[in-house]
Amino acid sequence: MNECPYSDAKEDLLRRLKKVEGQVKGIQRMVENDKYCVDVLVQVAAVRAAVNKVGTMIFEYHSRGCLKKASRDEEDKDAAIEDLVGVLTKFIK
Repeated sequence: MNECPYSDAKEDLLRRLKKVEGQVKGIQRMVENDKYCVDVLVQVAAVRAAVNKVGTMIFEYHSRGCLKKASRDEEDKDAAIEDLVGVLTKFIK
């Protein structure tokens, strides 16, 4: 089982995710109420930015964990770098 490198920030991450959930529900209400397209798009952009922030935070914790592990074990440095590149590739898709 993999360690949870972001456990120290768990409350902050959950708070941010609950805010995103509220924003998405707000967008749903906007669409149901036929709100102006530009206003809906602005809210969609805000949700995207909020989700990206959460992902960036988790990626940062993961990256720090990989780097710490790699610095402890010389043989695992290449594997840690490959893991980091793989995770980054998935995250930026």
